[in-house]
Amino acid sequence: MATSEIVFLDRTTLPKYQFNFNFPHHITDYPRSNPEEVASRIAGANIVVTNKIPIDAETIRNSPNLRLIAVPATGLDHIDLQAAQQHGVEVRNVHGYGNDAVAEHTLMLMLALMRQLPAYQRDVAAGLWEKSPFFCYKGAPIRDLNGKTLGIFGRGGIGQAVASRAQAFGMKILWGEHKNASDCRDGYTPFTQVLQQADIISLHCPLNDQTRNLIGEHELKAMKPQAILINVGRGGLVDEQALVAALKYGHLAGAGVDVLSQEPPVNGNPLLSAHLPNLIITPHIAWGSKDAIQRILVMLEDNINNFMATQTA
Repeated sequence: MATSEIVFLDRTTLPKYQFNFNFPHHITDYPRSNPEEVASRIAGANIVVTNKIPIDAETIRNSPNLRLIAVPATGLDHIDLQAAQQHGVEVRNVHGYGNDAVAEHTLMLMLALMRQLPAYQRDVAAGLWEKSPFFCYKGAPIRDLNGKTLGIFGRGGIGQAVASRAQAFGMKILWGEHKNASDCRDGYTPFTQVLQQADIISLHCPLNDQTRNLIGEHELKAMKPQAILINVGRGGLVDEQALVAALKYGHLAGAGVDVLSQEPPVNGNPLLSAHLPNLIITPHIAWGSKDAIQRILVMLEDNINNFMATQTA
């Protein structure tokens, strides 16, 4: 069998790992790649591994040896899938590796906001407990998850993992129907009703033309003033300027986000500059537990080995 050329375009997005590819191969690792470098770097490659580096139609067309694009993530919006299909290039991603990790991160944000963790951390650091005449210091109002209604948009593996954990806390689950849907599917609740009834809304749907700005000014005003919004899906699902305004002016009690419209936010972001006490931001790390990352590496390895097995069968 001829030696296959494997190119990693952004190797530093993955930890050190000794891949066990069971076919003759040569690996070229690039820590990261700028868009203008991609075409030359993969011109002779048979297999390309890209986590977040875009591969467009022209690059695919000018890579005659390319047979597989392997993505160590679920999202494929950085790959021109139509061009790949036209040129006989298979694209394989990884599924389900982070369901538990993202679900746990989601619950962490819910608990932290409902129980006012950031506020109490600040109060303790400011010495307010030390000055309290009582054994405890009572500041921001604390709420339980038990008995609250959780509206979830996105009923895939992550959404279902969140639901099972939320039910263990005694929460009622509403599965949100698509925005502007003409009919409501069995087991779902109309979009607007979810906004009106939920104490917490959690977003786990993909970003596309139908879901961009799924939650904007109108939707935020339709939610309960004491509601909380969680977004660990994609930054573009929420109008960030509208979210800042809702938090500032009391239309929303709190928000927890793990994703922004531009990542990394090199040009700044309204959420980052708001410095609001009822907003928690984490740097797109909900998926990144050690256990989930290990699953990514194994699944990536399996995807490449299984693809090559089909080429020699």
